[in-house]
Amino acid sequence: MSIFHRFLFSAAVCNREGKVFIMLDSMGFVPRSPHRCSVPVVDDPDAVVIPKAKTPDTIVRNLTFIVEDEETDSVSTPLFGGNISWAQREDSFKLKPIMKVHCGFMRNGGGDMDPKDTEYAKKCRFVVASGIFDGYDTPHQPSNISDRSQKIFCFLMVVDEKSFDFIKKNVSVSVDTDGGHWVGIWRLVLLKHQPYDEPRRNGKVPKILVHRLFPEAQYSIWIDGKMELIVDPLLMLERYLWRGKHTYAIAQHKHHRNVFEEADANKRRKRYARPLIDLQMKIYRYEGMEPWSPLKSTPSDVPEGAIIIREHTALNNLFSCLWFNEVHLFTPRDQLSFGYVVYRLKNKFKFYMFPNCEYNAQFVLHPHTREHSSKVEWVKSLSEFKSNSDLRESRGGFGLWTPYPADLTKVVLPTVVRTSKAG
Repeated sequence: MSIFHRFLFSAAVCNREGKVFIMLDSMGFVPRSPHRCSVPVVDDPDAVVIPKAKTPDTIVRNLTFIVEDEETDSVSTPLFGGNISWAQREDSFKLKPIMKVHCGFMRNGGGDMDPKDTEYAKKCRFVVASGIFDGYDTPHQPSNISDRSQKIFCFLMVVDEKSFDFIKKNVSVSVDTDGGHWVGIWRLVLLKHQPYDEPRRNGKVPKILVHRLFPEAQYSIWIDGKMELIVDPLLMLERYLWRGKHTYAIAQHKHHRNVFEEADANKRRKRYARPLIDLQMKIYRYEGMEPWSPLKSTPSDVPEGAIIIREHTALNNLFSCLWFNEVHLFTPRDQLSFGYVVYRLKNKFKFYMFPNCEYNAQFVLHPHTREHSSKVEWVKSLSEFKSNSDLRESRGGFGLWTPYPADLTKVVLPTVVRTSKAG
């Protein structure tokens, strides 16, 4: 290789957001990035200029939510995510200036906040949100948080009753004069009447539907409950949103770009029932989802969803609703549905997908207090579900059991070639 060609190769590799880098990386020609790399944030949080105006809503200007389904005989009690029909699901992907969609929080469907937490959240315009469910973790205190960010941001930790009791028994919890519960900088937000049987599915409610839990928020940063944030949140907004004029940012997955490969990895690791993952992928394949390639306009179809940075625009909120609806209808493995919703919105939804090595430099990862397991993870065939209805979730995954309005028997899933031993 000549010096000139080596220079071109080096230039392409350095431009990690360019299509040449993405193509070379997918072909295995790019040296592996370090697990962590420095996050290019500015030096001084006090010097960050917060935009005075919110990003204008141009594609979707008015978004409202369905809170009550029409009477149906198939479901006796209200579902948190609604009894979404296939026709309603299809119509929700058609972007219009005025839209009304399912977005969780159906009336009497569960997921109720304590009134004192609802009142507190009304003052929160900048939110760092996290969640702990089923007593898996205790809150980890963020570090390197500036005085300015401590004044600007609300740090809200959403918990279920089991986690609330577990935290109170294992760490110091203080109570303020208004009855709010605090663990250090985190205010505990109790979510009562859990929407789903599956704790992992319950955990998607605050993760994806931050705009529904905290409707006054203009910006939010989500971090998973097992993570200790070590980067100032104001610097994160400047780096990932305001600097590049983005409104939504999420990291690229460490191992996978292809959603069908991610599905294969979930099956091998028994993250959910294998036949149900296959059914979800067959529906996506039938509806036109292609495996990721360098020709696509996005760096990857698979995110690392433990950190999500967003401005709460109407289009971003719609995306969150549609993403959550897929989690409600199919499996709770949200990394399988993110790229699908991006595909269905036909590139109208714009987002910044930043390098995984930067993602890893934003937190310290702590182990869960115990491992999660459920019976559904070990099911090997659909016949097992038909013979044992106790294996089904009673309030989620209904799209897997509602007859799909097309013949999926001839759908062949793309061949998966593992690009990473770790994946």
